[in-house]
Amino acid sequence: MKVLKFGGTSVGSTKNLHKITDILKSDNENKIVVCSAMSGVTDELIRVTEKMRDQNFDAISRQLYFLKEKHIEVVETLIVDSDIRDELKNYLSEVFSEIFEWSSETFSETVKSKIITCGESVLTHIFSGYLNSIGIENLLLNAKEFMHVDSVDNPNIDKVSFLLNEVLNTKTQSKLYITQGFVCRDINNQISHLRRGGSDYSATIIAAAVGAKEVQIWTDINGLHNNDPRYVSNTYPISHLTYKEASQMAYFGAKILHPQTVSPVKEKEIPVWIKNTFEPNEFGTLISNKVYQRGLKAISAKDGIITINIKSNGVLLAHKYFKKTFDIFDKYQISIDMVTTSEVEISLTIDENTKHLHKLVDELRRFSKVVVNKSSSIICIVGESLLEDKSCSKIFDILNCIPLKMISFGACSNSISILVDTKNKVYALKYLNKKLFNQHPEKYITSAI
Repeated sequence: MKVLKFGGTSVGSTKNLHKITDILKSDNENKIVVCSAMSGVTDELIRVTEKMRDQNFDAISRQLYFLKEKHIEVVETLIVDSDIRDELKNYLSEVFSEIFEWSSETFSETVKSKIITCGESVLTHIFSGYLNSIGIENLLLNAKEFMHVDSVDNPNIDKVSFLLNEVLNTKTQSKLYITQGFVCRDINNQISHLRRGGSDYSATIIAAAVGAKEVQIWTDINGLHNNDPRYVSNTYPISHLTYKEASQMAYFGAKILHPQTVSPVKEKEIPVWIKNTFEPNEFGTLISNKVYQRGLKAISAKDGIITINIKSNGVLLAHKYFKKTFDIFDKYQISIDMVTTSEVEISLTIDENTKHLHKLVDELRRFSKVVVNKSSSIICIVGESLLEDKSCSKIFDILNCIPLKMISFGACSNSISILVDTKNKVYALKYLNKKLFNQHPEKYITSAI
């Protein structure tokens, strides 16, 4: 069994859905296909939930009509069989009427999740219907029946496995299953979601649950690049990464992967491929436990970072001061990305979208002087056995060009992180790309060390 995930751009038009169909026909292996919503649809549904607060039902109605017509156009263009086409159009009318009814309810995170996860549902219904209409037999699975992850940060794979196998055993066996990414249920059995970009995560959770042979994540780029191609020219795809390297890149800003994508599959050693829907013959990136090349591999960057500088007011002894400080972060379940300490000072970074920031700072100020600074970015340099690569010393040449606010190495031996003002991020990425890679493409390595 393989698990294939197709992202929003890959499913974003009838032309692209034809490309996906060709990929599915390229081999006869059993597959579970995980689909995102069409590109831009989730954003539109989020806007619907924002208008709920203002009870702007006219605007909601117009927005939902636009989305319904967008999908109806796909159905009419894609599907020749009139019975299947009419059935899908009726389904779309029902779904968007239901979304409008939900929008009149009192706003809650559950209602929001029910609405914003509908994009995946309508796309998979359309795609499954299309495949059946051209003679490619498949079964449509409802992810809400088995994606009971309990916790987004620590999904209950055993529970998902039990429920998914129960669903599969009650259905007619098929070589091809279609299901939705992004959507899940929480520990209270309420509809929830795996955060933006979560369809990647859905695919690896499902792969771990069924013990898949491999995961293929199909996107619009030829694998994970050695730097951010949005800001830096002459980047290139990396042929092989370890789970640790890929995790570091995803966590620190590589947009092509959800930050937790590899966590469900690394213990089971299920390889993950990153492939390009529009250039399927390109090698892409293979993520596994094998080390194909040591040393420097890639650079990624994460924006929206807040720096908190905490200085003891002298009331507490050093060991009690550190414990009390980090207990407060634990109390509010706030994750820390980088941290440096001295005898009486702590500097650390957190995400700017962190909840309870004001409460956190208020508690810290009871026994410390606290300074909060926004608009920072973390730049992460990644590679297995990084310090064995002598070229890594060039990282610190950047000190001659821009000020660094923090440097972190040691907790993870395959990455070095530096903190810069966001206004300096693009320059730093370009500078490091030139210094560290000299703009020479990586040679593909085919044998593991």
